[in-house]
Amino acid sequence: MPVLLAALGALLMSLDSAINIVLPAMADAFSVEAAAVRWVIICYVLTYAVTAFAAGVLADRLGPGPVFTAGLWLSGATFLGYLAAPGYGTVLLLRAAQGFGGGLVYGTAPALVTLSLPPARHGRGLGSMSLGLGVGLGIGPLLGGVMLEHWGWASTFLFRAPLFLALAVLAQSQARRLRGAMPGGARRLPALAPAIADVARLPVLRAALLAFLSNYAQFAVWLLAPFFLVGTLGLSPTVGGLVFALTPLGNALVAPLGGWATDRVGPRAPLACGLALEVAGLLLIATLTGATPLALVALGLALVGLGVGLFQVPNLALLMASFPPAQQGVAGGLAFLSRTLGSALGVQVTAALFAARLAREGFLPAFHAAFVGAGAVCAVAAVLAILPGGRGRATGAAASGR
Repeated sequence: MPVLLAALGALLMSLDSAINIVLPAMADAFSVEAAAVRWVIICYVLTYAVTAFAAGVLADRLGPGPVFTAGLWLSGATFLGYLAAPGYGTVLLLRAAQGFGGGLVYGTAPALVTLSLPPARHGRGLGSMSLGLGVGLGIGPLLGGVMLEHWGWASTFLFRAPLFLALAVLAQSQARRLRGAMPGGARRLPALAPAIADVARLPVLRAALLAFLSNYAQFAVWLLAPFFLVGTLGLSPTVGGLVFALTPLGNALVAPLGGWATDRVGPRAPLACGLALEVAGLLLIATLTGATPLALVALGLALVGLGVGLFQVPNLALLMASFPPAQQGVAGGLAFLSRTLGSALGVQVTAALFAARLAREGFLPAFHAAFVGAGAVCAVAAVLAILPGGRGRATGAAASGR
């Protein structure tokens, strides 16, 4: 049950991908520029970046179950707030509150998995969680496109409220079982100084850096691809959402494979292959124009998704295995902190680069420059992934760094 709850929580959290296909409509509704609407993403990801690590530390004291459940309740309540959002400022405040709840869920979900399974099955368990994450990322744009066409942008938030509240009720009903998902059932607060010292170890820092760089690069897709699909290619929101969904659906398809490969051969080979696929997809997208066949557009988006999916599970398994059982909350929080900081910085830098080129040269040159930059960042991560490095305290295939 803890693995199922973690996967369902990841699925519901990742339905926020619906926001990406809705960004152009939100920019129109609130009369803000395309570059400025990025704050809808930034307010959310920055808040859950800060919250995720703190949630992990708290989970090592209380167990991940209660913290995870609290995040579900808070998220469900926040979505109801969009019923009465009068303006853009209120939406940004709600996005920040949504990020706080999201950090509680994201920061504890990996610990729910690793503390309920033996080390030899961590890769497959984390792959199941990542499968939920990828499915949510994939169906989010589809749901977002349909709801936008029929009920407006606010519906892309409101439909999630009952889903979160229902999962919170389920998690609450499993409270006793979730309390057992902690090392020895003990409830103690790990010393903060040792936790910081563990974070500062080279293998941990490298795994966190790879997550940071990969997410930095892939968020060029999340920020700019909807504008290309709807604006340049002239697709409807529904069709655009369907094409855009190839990135997260590719992620979902290979996440279990990444977990299986990690348990069999270790994390290094699958994560390096994943980064190489991500680079190929980003650079292919950097060549797209309004005359490009839709199949080639779809290939670029799918390659990014396949690469991210193949990379994330081995990298997460490596990071989780670098910490002892008593610090699995810290490990999970650090994993999502690294991803989220990469996402936030990627959105900011990509949007700034895009806006600067847009003013001088127009949409397509700005679009191309943004994706060349993202591909270069991901290429750096791919090189770092294949360099020899130190090993953490991890054990087992997933932790060996093979």
